[in-house]
Amino acid sequence: MPGLFRRLIAPRSPHSIERDVVAVALADGRTIDVRRVRDPRAKRLKLSVDERGARLTLPLRASWVSGERFLHEHRGWLTAQIAHHQPHDDACSLIRDQTACLPLRGESVPLHWREGRYAKIERDDTGLHFHLPARASDTMLPRTLRAFYEAEARADIGRLLPKYLAGLPRAPSRFRLKIMSTQWGSLSPDGSLALDLALTLGRPSAFEYVLVHELCHLIQANHSAAFWREVETRFPAWRDEREYFHAEGRRLKSVLHRLLSTAK
Repeated sequence: MPGLFRRLIAPRSPHSIERDVVAVALADGRTIDVRRVRDPRAKRLKLSVDERGARLTLPLRASWVSGERFLHEHRGWLTAQIAHHQPHDDACSLIRDQTACLPLRGESVPLHWREGRYAKIERDDTGLHFHLPARASDTMLPRTLRAFYEAEARADIGRLLPKYLAGLPRAPSRFRLKIMSTQWGSLSPDGSLALDLALTLGRPSAFEYVLVHELCHLIQANHSAAFWREVETRFPAWRDEREYFHAEGRRLKSVLHRLLSTAK
């Protein structure tokens, strides 16, 4: 019992991260939830916005009151960032029997809803067909859509990979499709190559560039001049794709996040 009592009254570890959510009124009158994180590694108050929403990071010595004051002082900036990072059109939401199109390979493809025995998405000359059982749960929609995007991405990899394998010292050990916050791809030391699932929404040439970029890391595990020469040799238009990601990248990630998290 004394040992249990000591554990109950023991102070929180200084290395633990505290998380909660606070509601904040924006400058335009809307109210949003901000993820509030107290991180021992933080050196200062920091407000950031990505496709998942807004986040306030506080160092250990900062009070909750100072955090709220910081949020209030930056409401204008927060409003602008939310508008920039989070699309609000219905085309970016997945609503059963209502969503009329889905993004795929840089296009907005017509979407038709069908009742079926199994949840699946098929494509033909008329567009995409979303088949769902009559009693399908809401969670089945984003799961089915994610499986469809993953299958499309693997089809693109299978189509593109033979084009570049000949000039590589080895093939990737495996491919993984992930939802990444900032990166578009990565190559682990064991040769596993990961690609952001949001690439499936963008134009095909952007997908190909990221694949080539990561494959070149099998030759040069850095971003040296030698690495960029390898990229240039295989994909001369890589600068155009980099500009595309600067202009459209955040939107693509936001659209995917909304599609897979707001199904109704």
